[in-house]
Amino acid sequence: MKSLLAIAALILAATFGLAGTPVHAEPVHAIAMHGQPALPADFDHFPYADPKAPEGGSVTYGVVGTFDSLNPFVLKGMRTTARGLWDPQYGSLVFEPLMLRSADEPFTLYGLLAKSVEMDDDRTYIQFNLDSRARWSDGMPVTADDVIFTFELLRDHGRPPFSNRLKKVAKMEKVVDNSVRFTFTKDADREFPLLLALSPVLPKHAIDPEKFEQSGLTQMIGSGPYLFDRVSPGEKIVYKRNPKYWGNDLPSMRGLANYDRITINYYLQDQTLFEAFKKGDVDIYPDASPTHWRDSYDFPAVRNGDVVREEFKPKLPSGMFGFVFNTRRPLFQDIRVREALTLAFDFEWIDRNLFGEVYQRTQSFWQNSELSSFGKPASPEELALIGDMKKDIAPEFLDGTYKLPVTDGSGRDRKVLQRAVGLLKDAGYTIRDGKMLDTSGHQLSFEIMTQNPDQEKIALAYQRFLSAIGVAASVRSVDDSSYQQRSQSFDFDIIIKSFSSSLSPGLEQVNRWGSQSRDVTGTDSFAGVADPGIDRILTAIVSARDQEGFVAAVRALDRVLLSRYYVIPLYHVAQQWVAHRKNLSHPQLTPLYGYSLPAWWDETARAK
Repeated sequence: MKSLLAIAALILAATFGLAGTPVHAEPVHAIAMHGQPALPADFDHFPYADPKAPEGGSVTYGVVGTFDSLNPFVLKGMRTTARGLWDPQYGSLVFEPLMLRSADEPFTLYGLLAKSVEMDDDRTYIQFNLDSRARWSDGMPVTADDVIFTFELLRDHGRPPFSNRLKKVAKMEKVVDNSVRFTFTKDADREFPLLLALSPVLPKHAIDPEKFEQSGLTQMIGSGPYLFDRVSPGEKIVYKRNPKYWGNDLPSMRGLANYDRITINYYLQDQTLFEAFKKGDVDIYPDASPTHWRDSYDFPAVRNGDVVREEFKPKLPSGMFGFVFNTRRPLFQDIRVREALTLAFDFEWIDRNLFGEVYQRTQSFWQNSELSSFGKPASPEELALIGDMKKDIAPEFLDGTYKLPVTDGSGRDRKVLQRAVGLLKDAGYTIRDGKMLDTSGHQLSFEIMTQNPDQEKIALAYQRFLSAIGVAASVRSVDDSSYQQRSQSFDFDIIIKSFSSSLSPGLEQVNRWGSQSRDVTGTDSFAGVADPGIDRILTAIVSARDQEGFVAAVRALDRVLLSRYYVIPLYHVAQQWVAHRKNLSHPQLTPLYGYSLPAWWDETARAK
């Protein structure tokens, strides 16, 4: 018996080490949510970047909005956004994450500030081994102390999701060779170590924690490829290349950050931004409107070739763009009301009269991918995840036959509106003198908040559809700052929002639909969902160990969200449209997630 115990002790020691903690796994250059990274340890550059791209020149972006803070990690900086500092579209120009996400894989991260990582198969811990070459823009090295300081700083003074990152960390410790190890609590899921890897790192020596939330327009030090050049509050930010940037030769950065100067101009309205683009004050204009793309480019710069129009085809799910019900409002807590109001929206009228029949109606949060439930019967795995919620879900959502109604396009399709009125009657409403009244005699009424003319146009049409059944909807358009503040504090009845989709959904879904996010200012819980059944499915998504289980969990979430009518689906297009100055170029390969602006360059730099 003694020898058996000794053997067992040796096995435990070999597996967990003498201290009872897991031994170091082999360091790796990249980590993937599912499967293996596509690029080997000796990869030279991302496939959608050109390592021979010329460095130099400049680019000017334009955005709608304003800003009064240069700190993107606090609530104040979130509501009025200073773009480029920490930016998924333009690149993280000033602040950098531990690892960089590839735009050509569902969810894979490669080394940046962390040269390598160590993680066990069960993902109970992760260790980031920092690149000894990493430097702040003032020349000081990036250290393990900076990493620990950042996580503690954002826990105490940051905004979600950064403020929540340490909740699933049992221990954060500095280890040998300038490394930081995070050991997780039992509540951590399999996506969590990747989210830590995507977290920013800030300089301990240059930040006063007590003043962090009030940093305002203070120009903080970062480790990224650019420095501040000029800041005009609310109007313009100009970045200049850091000639001593430490990461120029990293495989994950080769062919990216090619400009010497990047300018971001701010405009109050999209139409003003487009006029600036036409005049040459802005170099790139991403266009999300098919009718605008079709009808608005007959101006001199296009005719003489100074402006080029390009179409890109990403390989992404559709996402969801639609009216969102704020279920914190008592009016929208009745699913029958939400379903009735969904039926009353006449997509065919909208598409024909406003958009020239160029859009496709969105039927799923992950349409056009294997993650979508649209047209697919629920598998046994999905049904098991849905569990007791099945009794409250209409059969067509489970057997894959559900589809949003197709109207006659009149804006008053009697058959569809009769169904809507029937649902409202079941919910306690009756039509009297042309008004939809509740049992107290109050008319069913609410406000739709919009942000721009396109949203307002759709909302006004919806207002007319609703008036046919006695529902009073008011439409209120607000400026960008008010829109951000009201949406982040959930101060609205109905809002129009876009929920982007990826092939690797994870914690962002918890941020949108999880109970824990419902009452946290700054999250994307616009619908205010709090449902233990949905929480269970969200846990299955972030905990899935194989692709089959992952797909089943996402499809289950898709079915439940659609069946609960939290969103009135609008439309989507499969293409990305971009107009730009002819001197701007990009690699031929379009990555999985679509065109990648950090990989573009200025051709005029080639001649220098």
